[in-house]
Amino acid sequence: MNAEELRSLESQLSEQFDAIKQRGLNLDLTRGKPSTDQLNLSNGLLADISEKALKDPNLRNYGGLLGIPEARDLFSQVIGVKPEETLVGGNSSLTLMYFAAHFAMHLGVDGPDSAWMKEGSIKMLAPVPGYDRHFSVSETLGIELIPVALMDDGPDMDEVERLVKADPKIKGIWCVPRFSNPTGHVYSDAVVERFAQLGKIAGPNFRIFWDNAYALHFLSENAPQLGNIMDACRKAGTEDSVYIFGSTSKITFAGAGVAFMGMSERNLANFSKHLGMTQIGPDKINQLRHVAFFRTYDNLVAHMKQHADMLKPRFDAVLRGLENGLSGTGAGEWITPEGGYFISFNTLPGLATEVVAMAADAGVKLTPAGATYPYGKDPDNKNIRIAPSVPSVADIEAATDVFVTCVKLATVRHWLKSA
Repeated sequence: MNAEELRSLESQLSEQFDAIKQRGLNLDLTRGKPSTDQLNLSNGLLADISEKALKDPNLRNYGGLLGIPEARDLFSQVIGVKPEETLVGGNSSLTLMYFAAHFAMHLGVDGPDSAWMKEGSIKMLAPVPGYDRHFSVSETLGIELIPVALMDDGPDMDEVERLVKADPKIKGIWCVPRFSNPTGHVYSDAVVERFAQLGKIAGPNFRIFWDNAYALHFLSENAPQLGNIMDACRKAGTEDSVYIFGSTSKITFAGAGVAFMGMSERNLANFSKHLGMTQIGPDKINQLRHVAFFRTYDNLVAHMKQHADMLKPRFDAVLRGLENGLSGTGAGEWITPEGGYFISFNTLPGLATEVVAMAADAGVKLTPAGATYPYGKDPDNKNIRIAPSVPSVADIEAATDVFVTCVKLATVRHWLKSA
C-alpha cells in the first residue's frame, strides 16, 4: 500500500478502535488458569474419604516425606519415572522447583561441596520465549539467565551444547518440554536424546529442570508425544543430571492439587534430606483424595479428555479470529498449539508493548510484553502470550476482535512512519 492508502486504513482502524473503547469491555487473558467449568470436573475430590483415611492413622499424622505409596505410583506414570524415583509433595510444583534451585545453590546437589555458590557467579540457560516464573526463581536467587532460542522442535541444541561446553558455571537449564509455555512446541525425540547427553559435556553438578507441567494437557488425542527424558538419561548414564516436575494444578483444583518430582534415587536421597529441614511431611490426606478420585492412570487420561473438550473451542476461537483478521496481512505471526494453555503471537519487531497497551485501553488485559523473556526484556519487543482458558467462547471472540484491531492499527501506524 502507498502512503495515501495507509492513511485511509489508519483512519478506518482508529474509528473501529474508538468504537471498541466505548463498549466498556473488561476481559482478562493474562494467566493460564482453569475455568470454573474445568474445576467442576474435579468436584468429586470433595467426596467423603474419612473411611479410607481412618484405616491408616499415619495418613493423619506426621511423616511420609516422599508421599504416600499410592500417590507415588500414580503420579510417577505422569512424569515417566519409577515410583521409587518419585516424590509427591504439597500443592505447588513451583515450590519444588524453587527448593531444587535453592538447595543446589546453597546446599549442593550432592553434598555441601557441590553447592553452586561455591563457584561464584553461576548461570542457567533459558529457552525463549519461556515461562516467566522460571525466570523469577533464578533472578531471585541471583542466578544469571542466558537466553537460548526455542525452535519448532525444542531449544537450539547446537547453541545449548556450545554454551555448556564453553562455560562450566552454567549449572542448569529451564524447560517446558511438552506444549511449551507459551509457544506450545513439543521437544522432538532427537532433542530429548541430546538433553540426555548434556550431563557428559557440562560442568560439574549440572541439572536439567524439566518442568513437564503440560504432560497431559493435550487439545486432541493425536497431539505429539514427548520422549522419556529419564529413560534417555539412564541410557546415557546421566540420570543424575535431570530433575522432572509435574502437578495436578491444571488437572484438579489449581490451589489444592498435588505436586510431584522425579529424579534418580541418588538425587532423591540428597533432595529429601534438605526438604526434611523445611517440613515433616506433606498433606497426605490430599494425596489420598487424589488417588481415591482417579484410581488409575487411564482414568486420569480420560479426565484430561474432558478438559480438552472445554479448552479446544476457546483456542479455536482465538485462532479463527487471528486467521480471519490477520492472515496474509504481514502484521504478525502465531503458532497453532496442540496442547498447553497458551497461544504465542509475534507482532512486527518493536510493537508488542504498544499492542498490549492499546488492548488494555480497550478493555482487554494481556500478559505484559516481555514477560516471556528473562528480566522482562524481549530484545525484539514482539512476543505476546495469549491465555484463553478462562473466558467464555463469546468473550474470547470479542477479546480476539479487539486484539486483531490493535495489531492492525499499531502495524499500519508503524508502516506510515516509513512510508
